[in-house]
Order: sequence, then C-alpha cells, then structure tokens
Amino acid sequence: MTQATYYKHHIFFCLNQRDNGQSCCAPQGAQEAFEHCKTQVKKAGLAGPGGVRVNKAGCLDRCAAGPVAVVYPEAVWYTFVDTADIDEIVHSHLKNGQTVERLLVAPHLGR
Repeated sequence: MTQATYYKHHIFFCLNQRDNGQSCCAPQGAQEAFEHCKTQVKKAGLAGPGGVRVNKAGCLDRCAAGPVAVVYPEAVWYTFVDTADIDEIVHSHLKNGQTVERLLVAPHLGR
C-alpha cells in the first residue's frame, strides 16, 4: 500500500543572507518572491494539506544560480527574476504539474 503524501508539492525558497560579499539569494528579491508565491498559492486555492506548502529555507547551496527555489517531491530547481516568473511556476508547475523549462537551474551550478 502506498502512503499518500501530506502535501502534493513543497516549494522552498532560499532566503540566505551572507555578510561577507559572497553570492546569496536574499539581496536578489528572495523574500519578496517567497511572499508573492505564498499569496498566489492561496489565491489559486492550492494551499494546505493535499496541495502546496510554501516554505522559507536557509542556504540551499546553489548560490551561483540565485535566487533559487526548489519544488519537491520532484526536486526541480528554479531561478527567477520577478513576480511574473513566480506566477508561471505557480500556474504551470504547482497547479498543472508542468515544469517551467526556461527557469530551470543548470545542473552544474552550485555554490
């Protein structure tokens, strides 16, 4: 018997801030993107058990691609530049299960 997951999707936004001048997600609009995603998920009726959970995360170790977010259980890594990108992730991936190819983080980009 397969156990159902509590959430269909989890999206984690890196909100890490580095004080030493190294690349990080916080100064690139990560908090605003997180808040916008949370609002859009609620507006779309996707929030909650059986749906989508939008979470904050510390460093996800993909700084060179920042800002980043990752969707589980698929482990799809996204980058974004504005709220339109977040809207596309919510509509295409979180609502309709379609990966947004143009926003994918290149596999080799790490810290």
